[in-house]
Amino acid sequence: MGDSQALLGPADVRELAAALGIRPTKQLGQNFVIDGNTVRRIVRAAELAPDDVVIEVGPGLGSLTLALLPQVRRVVAVEIDPPLAAALPVTVAARAPELAERLEVVRADALRITGVPGPEPTALVANLPYNVAVPVVLHLLATLPSLRRVLVMVQAEVADRMTAAPGSKIYGIPSVKLAWYGTARRAGPVGRAVFWPAPNVDSGLVAFTRGEPPATTASRAEVFAVVDAAFAQRRKTLRAALAGWAGSAAAAEEALRAAGVDPRTRGEALDVASFALIAQYRPGGGEDRNKAEDHGEADGARGGDGRGGAGGGRVL
Repeated sequence: MGDSQALLGPADVRELAAALGIRPTKQLGQNFVIDGNTVRRIVRAAELAPDDVVIEVGPGLGSLTLALLPQVRRVVAVEIDPPLAAALPVTVAARAPELAERLEVVRADALRITGVPGPEPTALVANLPYNVAVPVVLHLLATLPSLRRVLVMVQAEVADRMTAAPGSKIYGIPSVKLAWYGTARRAGPVGRAVFWPAPNVDSGLVAFTRGEPPATTASRAEVFAVVDAAFAQRRKTLRAALAGWAGSAAAAEEALRAAGVDPRTRGEALDVASFALIAQYRPGGGEDRNKAEDHGEADGARGGDGRGGAGGGRVL
């Protein structure tokens, strides 16, 4: 069966949704992709290789899954909704039987998984609900170190925050924490007409390549604690914003000066390397270094993105 025949079109999506008793609504954030060119574009932008193992979060009815399977060795689809998880292998077997063995469906919340079965995943490709997009990406990057590349479709505003540079008004917690793991960039806009029903907001693609974290003696958890404190009161200078973190404003100033940062600076002016340097000068630092490092990973969207179960919501 050719690519065009295997992919889901508008009529196919509506038929599958009806068979499962799904009536998508904008209020519930349920938006199915009905355009084959869009899923092909996502796969191209992900720059996948034939030996890649892709983890897909929230596959929904399988539009993107069907586009991924011919291009990679394996797709691990993480779906939180039981009916959708059960229906996906049936859809793939019917539309692309020669590729069915490449698919593994995991019924789980992507924010809670600690691993996936089979070979280690090398890429994350997904259409994510805006309210869990950042927490999902941060959690999976922390949990699955084998992930080298990410291509996600998210609400345009979230895409802007994920890729914002220091000095920008939208630069904040998501921008800094994602930069800890590597480099993110906008990979193009996505219009509303490719979804059913059409959402009230535009979407965008974010591409990410993993890199080495900044040089620091502090742990990731310690660095992220500084980031959280700095942006909790972003209008304040770092001397004031980090007073609680350091124990006092004077202690915060001491740590900032030791890191070579002007205490009058605000958090939005610093890159992730500067936050990493500040973290290692916290008075009495190191005491919490052995605590669970991924504490707060799912809070990576504070200041812009909410929390919730992942693997459902806006779906493909």
